[in-house]
Amino acid sequence: MREVVQNDKSRTRLRRLLLGGGAATLATAALLAGCAGPDSGRSAPAERAPAQALGPEARQAAEQARLAAAARRWGLDRAPLTPPAPPAKKPRITARAGFEVDHQEDWNLPPVFTTVPTQQKVVFLTIDDGAEKDPKFLAMMRELGVPYTAFLSNYLVKDDYAYFRAMKGYGNTLNNHTLHHPYLPGLSYEEQRDEICGMQDIMKKQFGKAPTVFRPPYGNYNQDTLVAAKSCGIRYAPIWNEEVFVDHWEYREDDQRLRRGDIVLTHFRGRDDWNGTMVDDMRRFLNKVTREGYAVARLEDYL
Repeated sequence: MREVVQNDKSRTRLRRLLLGGGAATLATAALLAGCAGPDSGRSAPAERAPAQALGPEARQAAEQARLAAAARRWGLDRAPLTPPAPPAKKPRITARAGFEVDHQEDWNLPPVFTTVPTQQKVVFLTIDDGAEKDPKFLAMMRELGVPYTAFLSNYLVKDDYAYFRAMKGYGNTLNNHTLHHPYLPGLSYEEQRDEICGMQDIMKKQFGKAPTVFRPPYGNYNQDTLVAAKSCGIRYAPIWNEEVFVDHWEYREDDQRLRRGDIVLTHFRGRDDWNGTMVDDMRRFLNKVTREGYAVARLEDYL
């Protein structure tokens, strides 16, 4: 830095500042006195040592603390459990007994199933339709690191594709739920194919990829549905074993309990349809599965 020569006016101002005292005054005085030149005799400030990378245990502890804080912020009883690593060997997915259609196996039709065969204590969260687009839901699930699969119907999502692009960007999967959410068995084969393949085209255009997973609206289908779905590139047709609402749960099984690998359904809905928000709905879901010792895993990791 160029040497600064102080004149009498500078010295008088400096003396006044020093007499005033205080850290801010001293800092200002130092600036007025000028930068130290190479002949000033002052040593340069010592460089800070680079921060050391945290070890695995420290990183894990830091992440657990972060999750605990996020759980408190969203009103959960405790932080959600971390799911195990995806299986190296995917389980064989077949149609649930009684849910098959004619030629299910020999035509290699997409299986309809409600539970994934696994010994891991996990369940899978799936969310249908796309009517409610709550930014707080996106923030909550992102902060908690809870994965989920969305099944989208175009007539409900077309007003805000960006919302679902953000969802995909956070690591969640977007799948096919038809263009208009019709009762498919009431349609002809051609009409069913238009609903399913038409949504495949929308998914590819808007989200970059045509999915291989499809959920028939209302869980209703027939042989034409699965034949049409296969022709559109669909390989799996999961439905659900439990459904969670903002104020209660519903079960397919008579014993009214969760099982390993169960697929849980909820919907993109808010106060217009429910007595609560999607955040309230997720709080009910996460508190129950965590209390019962289940982690939430990503469905596609097992397919």
